[in-house]
Amino acid sequence: MSLTRPQVEGIAHLARLQITEAELPVYVDSLSKILSFVEQLSAVDTGSVEPMAHPLEGESQRLRADDATETDRREKYQANAPSVSGALYIVPRVIE
Repeated sequence: MSLTRPQVEGIAHLARLQITEAELPVYVDSLSKILSFVEQLSAVDTGSVEPMAHPLEGESQRLRADDATETDRREKYQANAPSVSGALYIVPRVIE
């Protein structure tokens, strides 16, 4: 799929990008190549491919230790709240 100059200008406007006249042909070409590549990827049949947790067989994701690293600051945070009951914030009812 190739994009036209007006399409890229529209995309740049929506993304709030300031693209100069000299940069515009480069963006048209680059975005067109990206969309063509995505079309190629979409054409591949991946229905029989099982999702994998790690790209290398037999490997697993290293996880950090499940240790608490933050201290309890509930009282400090709730001191600024307009209304608190126990450990809960009291908020106005919005659904009747």
